[in-house]
Amino acid sequence: MAMVAPHAGSNDEESLMLAVVRELVNEKVAPRAAAIDESGEFPWDVKELFAENDLLGIPIPAEYGGLGGTFLTYVKVVEEVAKACASSSLIVAVQELGMLPIMIGGSEAQKQRFLPKIASGEHLAAYALTEVSSGSDALGSMRTRAERHGDEYRLNGQKIWITNGSVADVVCVFAVTDPSAGSRGVSAFVVEKGTPGFHVGKKEKKMGIRGSPTVELIFEDCVVPAANRLGEEGEGFTIAMKVLDKSRPGIAAQALGIAAGALDYATAYAKDRIAFGKPIGQHQGVGFMLADMKTEVEAARALLYEAARKCDEGAPDVTLWAAMAKLKCGDVAMSVTTDAVQVLGGFGYSCEYPVERMMRDAKITQIYEGTQQIQRLVVARNLVGKAKR
Repeated sequence: MAMVAPHAGSNDEESLMLAVVRELVNEKVAPRAAAIDESGEFPWDVKELFAENDLLGIPIPAEYGGLGGTFLTYVKVVEEVAKACASSSLIVAVQELGMLPIMIGGSEAQKQRFLPKIASGEHLAAYALTEVSSGSDALGSMRTRAERHGDEYRLNGQKIWITNGSVADVVCVFAVTDPSAGSRGVSAFVVEKGTPGFHVGKKEKKMGIRGSPTVELIFEDCVVPAANRLGEEGEGFTIAMKVLDKSRPGIAAQALGIAAGALDYATAYAKDRIAFGKPIGQHQGVGFMLADMKTEVEAARALLYEAARKCDEGAPDVTLWAAMAKLKCGDVAMSVTTDAVQVLGGFGYSCEYPVERMMRDAKITQIYEGTQQIQRLVVARNLVGKAKR
């Protein structure tokens, strides 16, 4: 069942795509979600399902093999998948994250070389920025070095918390090319799987999103052709910041989907579970919880969709909206899933019901792609400016 390619801005095509996605999720993804979480292994079958239905190249332009869809359509797809399985939603979201540096900083030749295989799903992509000594200050405290030798660079260093790093065929890696320039001395490179000196290290054991491998990447005299550098030397900071404007809404979409899925399950349970002679949802204590959960989910959805429209428009205030969407959706994911567990009571705490998994999965959306504290900092600086030193 191959997807019909949408045209950016076409509501009919978007509706068709989302209908297909819901069918795929209900029939193929949702029944696998618990097993994916329990095994902690990457779901290659789900990846192939998404590739066969053209879900891995939604925002990639048609000239590079993608669907040429809107960013708004992309976040809605991530949301739909995340309602059932947060780990599976990351297959779509991280594919977009990994290709963004190429779309933003790549030459025409690099786009023609890398993007078609990413769009088709033949190649998986990943994004390597974070290091042991750098979390929120990822660029300013970077230690991975890239030294030029003729027509190639030698990379040395270590990256951690790299989502899908062990299964990716291409990884966009950020490294310091000019140590004297601080964050402005960082450059971006595409490192391909199998490159000598490029190794996958420890795999993290995580609270949630267990079906999405999070790994350490090690570079030991890793030789990367200069032709794989994205943009000029020192442009890594600019590329990374532009990536965040579009990657944060993707994570917000994942968070929203987790919250919406938990709300749906808790609501259905509250209609069926009888206590004191009537469904528990008709008791004010539970009914009011569901009312608050629903209101928060819809508020987060409105904010996210507006942020996605800002991305499509290339709006000058997209950084602000991306940060607000990630902030709101992440917090709503955590609060709604926690309340969903409460609605189910003892059953909510059992692994036989999905809401405990959803609560575990939700937490990371408040951390990666910039913590909630960093999002508040971004929003505040957009309102009142940055303090002068």
